[in-house]
Amino acid sequence: MLDYEKRYENLLIAGIDEAGRGPLAGPVVCACVIMPLEEDKIIEGIDDSKKLSPKKREMLYEKIKKTALAYSIVEIDEKTIDLINILNATKLGMKKALESLEILPDIVLIDAVKIDTLVKQENIIKGDTLSYNIAAASILAKVYRDRLMCELDAKYPQYNFAKHKGYGTKEHLLLLKKFGKCPLHRDSFIKKII
Repeated sequence: MLDYEKRYENLLIAGIDEAGRGPLAGPVVCACVIMPLEEDKIIEGIDDSKKLSPKKREMLYEKIKKTALAYSIVEIDEKTIDLINILNATKLGMKKALESLEILPDIVLIDAVKIDTLVKQENIIKGDTLSYNIAAASILAKVYRDRLMCELDAKYPQYNFAKHKGYGTKEHLLLLKKFGKCPLHRDSFIKKII
């Protein structure tokens, strides 16, 4: 997981990733993090958030926040997603997350996406499985978004967002057809469904 970080050994490295590009509802969440790379500060178990159980992600989320030299988490809402499309919304969120850091990194490692920034960047396919910083960012984005969708479930209980987090599960599609859309739904994603 540290191979990419070792390439830039003497530089301050940030990682960026997102959660929520695919769901039918809710924001896309982007996180940027600068993790310390000294051996005694490496957090065991950091990996692509999709490979971790919710309980493990939650535990790592708190450790990452306490250990990080700097981190930021940004939401891009469903209205913006509909307006500029999901890829551009993701790029916007990643750029804002990078710009929101308290410390400017020398280089940013990004999971598969190129963003408009003056900071040197390396775009890594499957970066959340290959880079420690990107994996840490993936955990921050995923846990933050999952928590947010659980909070929004209280506002729109008929859609059961706490369970499926806005993804297009069979249950979500049935509830969408039954109740119609709510303000959290992405019109550009559901126009062929309802």
